Amino acid sequence: MRSEFQAAISQLTSEKKLPQDVVMETVAKALLAAYQKSTGRGNNVRIEVDKRGDIRIWAAKHVVAVVGDANEEISLGEAQQLNPKAALGEMIEVESPAIFNRIPAQTAKQVILQRIREAEQEYLYESLKDKLDDLVLGIIVRRSDKDKDAWVLDLNGAEALLEAREQVPGEKYRIGQRLRVYVYDIRKSQGRGLQVMVSRTHRNVVKRLFELEVPEIFDGYVEIKGIAREPGSRSKVAVWARQEGLDPIGSCVGVRGTRINNIVNELNGEKIDIILWDADPATYVANALSPVKPQQVDLRESDHTALVTVAEKQLSLAIGKDGQNARLAARLTGWRVDVLKPGDQAREEDIAKAGAEKEGLEEQASRNVQVGGLDLSGLDLDAF
Repeated sequence: MRSEFQAAISQLTSEKKLPQDVVMETVAKALLAAYQKSTGRGNNVRIEVDKRGDIRIWAAKHVVAVVGDANEEISLGEAQQLNPKAALGEMIEVESPAIFNRIPAQTAKQVILQRIREAEQEYLYESLKDKLDDLVLGIIVRRSDKDKDAWVLDLNGAEALLEAREQVPGEKYRIGQRLRVYVYDIRKSQGRGLQVMVSRTHRNVVKRLFELEVPEIFDGYVEIKGIAREPGSRSKVAVWARQEGLDPIGSCVGVRGTRINNIVNELNGEKIDIILWDADPATYVANALSPVKPQQVDLRESDHTALVTVAEKQLSLAIGKDGQNARLAARLTGWRVDVLKPGDQAREEDIAKAGAEKEGLEEQASRNVQVGGLDLSGLDLDAF
C-alpha cells in the first residue's frame, strides 16, 4: 500500500498546480484526519510526508512503569532504549510506522482528495487576491455550462466567468483567444470552490489601461479624476496634473498618439475623449462637451442643471448621436446638461419666470381669501 500511496502522491504533485511542500503538508494532515476518523483517537499522533512521498509517523506517549494502553503509553525500559535520559512521567515521541496500516485506504483517499481540493482553492485564492480591482490576461477555454452567453477563462489555473452583461457589445470571442479582463470580484464559496468574476465593460478597464500605457499616471504625476463610459462606443476621461508645467492631456495622448492608440486598440476601436478636469464646475462642464467649445455655461443650482450655449452649427455635435456626448458629459461632471443654441436660454428663463409667477398666483388663490365677501379661491387665473 505504501508504494501505491507514494505513486499517488507523485501523480497529485504533477497534476495539481500546487507547490510540492503544500501537497506534502496537505497529504500529511489528510492522513491524520483519516486515522482519527477511523479510530476515534490520534490527538497524540504526528505525520510527515517528505518530497519523495515517504511517510513518517510519531506518537507522543507517557513514560510509565506498567503499560495499560500501548497507544498512549510506553514502559520506562522501552523509553530509555530510545532516550537514555527518559524518566517516569515524561512524554516521549515514538516513531510508529504501524499506525499507517490502521488507516483505511478508502477513507484516506476520500479525505486526501477533499483536502487537496481545498488546498488548491486556497492556493489559487492567495495567488489571485492581489489581482482584485486589476487587469489580468486570460485565455478563453469554453462557454459556461449554466449560461451559453457567458464565457469561462483560464487565469493561470483559476477559472473566471465573463457574464453576458460584462461583455462589450459587438466584441466577438472564441475559444483559445487571449483576452485582457478586469477582476471585480473573487469569492470562496462552500461547495462551489473559487468564484472569479471578470468584466470587459467596467469603467476601471479604461482606468487600468491608462495606468499601463501612461507612466505619468502610474507614477502619480497625472491623476484620473473621473471616467464616463459606454462600452464599445465611447468614453470620456477627465485628467489633471499634480505637477506644475505638466500637460496631462499630452501625456495621455503620447508622441504621435501612440499611447492613446494602444488603449483604443485594446478596446477594439472604442472612442476616447481626454478631458481637462477643472475645480470650477462651469469650466469642467464646458471641457466635458469636447470636441465642442461652448460659448457660455450657466449653472442652475435649483435642479443642478448646466445650461450650455453652443453655436447653432455645433448643436448636433454637442448633443451627439442619440444624445451620447451630452449624456457622457453629464455622467462625468455630475451635472444635468441642457445644450442650447443662442437665444434659447433667454426663452427658457422667460418660461421659468412665467411658471414661477403662475405658481405664486395659484398659491395665493388656494388660500381662500375673502375680499368684500367675494371668495377668490375658485377664480380661473388662466383667464387673465
